[in-house]
Amino acid sequence: MILIPKTGFPITAFGNDKKNKYMQALVYQNKRLIFKDDWPKPQPVAGEALVRVLMAGICNTDLEITRGYLNFAGVLGHEFVGVVEESSNPSLLSKRVVGEINCACGECSCCQVGLGRHCPQRKVLGIAGKDGAFAEYLTVPEQNLHLVADNVANQAAVFCEPLAAAWEILEQTPVTPQDDVLVLGDGKLGMLIAQVLKTTGCRLLAVGKHKEKLALFESWGIQTGLLTDLGMRLFDIVVDATGSPQGLRTAIEHTRPRGRIILKTTVAEKQPFSMAAVVINELTIIGSRCGLFPPALEALSGRKVSIESLISAIYPLAKGLEAFQKAMQPGVLKVLLQT
Repeated sequence: MILIPKTGFPITAFGNDKKNKYMQALVYQNKRLIFKDDWPKPQPVAGEALVRVLMAGICNTDLEITRGYLNFAGVLGHEFVGVVEESSNPSLLSKRVVGEINCACGECSCCQVGLGRHCPQRKVLGIAGKDGAFAEYLTVPEQNLHLVADNVANQAAVFCEPLAAAWEILEQTPVTPQDDVLVLGDGKLGMLIAQVLKTTGCRLLAVGKHKEKLALFESWGIQTGLLTDLGMRLFDIVVDATGSPQGLRTAIEHTRPRGRIILKTTVAEKQPFSMAAVVINELTIIGSRCGLFPPALEALSGRKVSIESLISAIYPLAKGLEAFQKAMQPGVLKVLLQT
């Protein structure tokens, strides 16, 4: 039994090789992250496809789940690229795909108006009620799958879900060249968000705590600064991609009256503070989560964003426990799992 520092959850590894009925998977259960090679291979139900996972990405939400966020139990992982092995849709068979993570009921009032991502009955891959992608196989609703262009490598395609989350900002609120925009956070999501916002021509500043990470932003032509040097500057739009409970408070402090805050941070830790400034300055706070995949796939195919420099390490699935340890280290960006 191994105890990962800083998180306090123990890890064990065991299993067998019954390949027809079982598979390798990285499972979170009983507050433990476990590698298993005897996890039941999923069987698709009507409307689902069986996808063989090629590559999956560890994101901050996965790390937060291991700290108690959302009380999920099962196979983690929601960022993936894979090949369809079983489907009732012949156009999907043997095709390389990525998949939207929200599995909606298709019948409720939200689904009927195109808001399946907010279906109150939805399951979410690797996050709520449905096993995810840190495994050799997963099942996904066929309607959630999107074909990947041949010119997009697996290492890039696996970024489609977080990149779609970045594009979601432009779906939710207009951003113009006249807007002063601040991105808080120099992690992997902040990097994707800044690259997306740069396409609008806005007056963009990205700030963080790590000079070596901010150097990547600068290589993409994005102005940067240290959070400690921000002073009292105010912006029309502030995006919180810090992954920190303090992020919203910082965003409020740097948003102009009647400005907009885009909240991307999800954390297990809670930190109450006064929201009086939101009322006094008439701020608009927009929660922002999952986005549409077509704009993200188009951006990847058209090389509109830089992906390769965001990858810190690639591990085989069998070394998924080591991969999580790597992903928790300061300064690490995206860690990928390969099956």
